[in-house]
Amino acid sequence: MIKWLRENKIAAVLLVIVRIYVGWEWINAGWHKLTGGFDASGFLKGAVAKPVMDKATGELVYPNFIAFLNHFAIPNAKLFNILIPLGEFLVGLGLILGCLTAAAAFFGLLMNFMFVYAGTVSTNPWMIMLGVFIVVAGANAGKFGADYFVLPYLRKVFGKLFNRGAVNRGKGNTVVKF
Repeated sequence: MIKWLRENKIAAVLLVIVRIYVGWEWINAGWHKLTGGFDASGFLKGAVAKPVMDKATGELVYPNFIAFLNHFAIPNAKLFNILIPLGEFLVGLGLILGCLTAAAAFFGLLMNFMFVYAGTVSTNPWMIMLGVFIVVAGANAGKFGADYFVLPYLRKVFGKLFNRGAVNRGKGNTVVKF
């Protein structure tokens, strides 16, 4: 299945549909927050006040996440007021355009998991499942998108950047390739 997702043209076409759907959900959520005003502090404080608890023991299920919220996110809520809507919008844009598709899907998954850790279920499990297909497919998910042009260019740029030692081959220097 993984080979099929990563290499098959039919899979690439199906991934375009999945990518555009997931991208639309992200871009829509981000756009509403960017244009309608967004304040994460209420959500963050609510996640701390009513954390995900184990019903049998009454203990926190994600204590490290609650510590992160208490010690970093809530004191820096203004930063999150920018990062969340902008992140949602950019993930959606990347998925819709098929540009840096796997990276966009990865960061979408990261946000989905953060929302789940905060106790918000809604569409997050659905978006996680679809996002995993996109990440696993890798470059094939963006084959019919901007990745067709962007990824070869990035390979060329990073290839030159990491193979600079090849210039010194004739001088007895050691060449390190990554």
